[in-house]
Amino acid sequence: MQKSYTNDITNIEESASETKIIETDKGAKDGQTKCPKCGATDITLNVKSGKLRCNFCRHEFNPEKSEDFEEDISKLKGKIIGSGAQNIIADTKDVLTFKCSSCGAEVIIDTSETTNARCHWCRNSLSVNEQIPNGSVPDMVLPFSITKQDAKLEIEKFVGKRKFFANPTFKKEFTAENVMGVYLPYMVVDVNAHSKLIGKGEHLIRRYTVGSKDSRTTYYDADLYAVEREFDIIIDDLTVESNLSRLDNTSSTKTNNIINSIMPFDIENCVKWDANYIKGYSSEKRDTNIDDLENLVVTQSKDVARFAANDSLKFYDRGVCWDVENLEIIGQSWKSTYLPIWLYSYQQVKGNKKLLHYVAVNARTKETMGSVPIHQPKLFFISFLVEILGLFMTLSLSDFDYSFIFLSLGFIFYFIMFSRYRNKKARHKHELETTNEISNLKQTDNFLQTKRRMRNSRMYGANNKSVRGDTTTNNTLIKTLTNIEENNIKNG
Repeated sequence: MQKSYTNDITNIEESASETKIIETDKGAKDGQTKCPKCGATDITLNVKSGKLRCNFCRHEFNPEKSEDFEEDISKLKGKIIGSGAQNIIADTKDVLTFKCSSCGAEVIIDTSETTNARCHWCRNSLSVNEQIPNGSVPDMVLPFSITKQDAKLEIEKFVGKRKFFANPTFKKEFTAENVMGVYLPYMVVDVNAHSKLIGKGEHLIRRYTVGSKDSRTTYYDADLYAVEREFDIIIDDLTVESNLSRLDNTSSTKTNNIINSIMPFDIENCVKWDANYIKGYSSEKRDTNIDDLENLVVTQSKDVARFAANDSLKFYDRGVCWDVENLEIIGQSWKSTYLPIWLYSYQQVKGNKKLLHYVAVNARTKETMGSVPIHQPKLFFISFLVEILGLFMTLSLSDFDYSFIFLSLGFIFYFIMFSRYRNKKARHKHELETTNEISNLKQTDNFLQTKRRMRNSRMYGANNKSVRGDTTTNNTLIKTLTNIEENNIKNG
């Protein structure tokens, strides 16, 4: 048996350590955003058209695109940061005072809760468009394009397919009318990198079975190769949550993985931040900095590169074991972004334990995922009946070589139903769903030896399809991320 080691190395050239700040709020003015046609300030988003609409004269105007960043990722060098993604200053005040330019009254806006307000004297709208170093104003925003009615239908459809084993209290209290439109904070990262992978791969040449009916063993013969892959890679719009509570997808009190799973978003349609986009919607503030998220982004970038290499590894049907994974980051850009979701939540209380279930709809693509509280006694009872049926089938089909499988029928049924309702493993598959492109691919494949009579169907130590940046299962990442707040408190 071969033993494998993974040597993860990330090299950042001197040029890649240079940081450039892009002022994404250049020209932005706090206060009244006026309709270009009539001058009114009552402006909201028209979800169907994606344009801002004046509620007085009904004039619609196109949003301003954010075009301050390098569009050709392959030309990225160093670190480019949007001004809305800069480090949060802890002592920045959330409460701001604006002077209404229409009547002169002073209006207070608490940016921890909203970036919009109305003047209580003249009813004109006031908004925060200039960035504040407290994480409340991002670089970009992706407008809602799915209406509340459409989101309600998606949620009702999702829950409707899971009502048989749903908790009776949940079924009684469920109403999609409680769905809320929410803007959540994310970091969107572009990466220009060079990857080099060194390891070994196995190609199956023979599979055969030895022994009698009652004692048979399956063996595998395979050719072993020394494998190297080296290539340039660009990663477009890698997206990670930037609110600490949403980063923890292993939480025992919230089904955060549900929200993570409805990605990806069409980031290319983001527009320059304007507070009018979030009128009528709730929002959360970013409370993490780039330094807090950098290790996660590097780990996920390695995942993307590792899976991108698999297109050139189809010959190795038993897998590849990478011993060295080197990702050299040449350039990267970071943008703080608000992304839209429709969210239904339900808190299940069982004794002293509470679990907040979510059903979430991507407000751009209609991608829907959720967690529905289960009525465990009913599921246990039906699973027991299925197990009895499985036992009966085992006895009836005693001549069948694999009749023992039916002994687990009840357990299999329970697991499938529980997974269908809870969706605990649902997540954004960043390694596959993040847009990327490789170039200048160099391949090395050298035959080493033929290995015979192996019992494992897949190469021992194969890791070319492993995911290390999954915050749904990676306890090390979760521990690092959840310690951020404690460290921030200690450091003042």
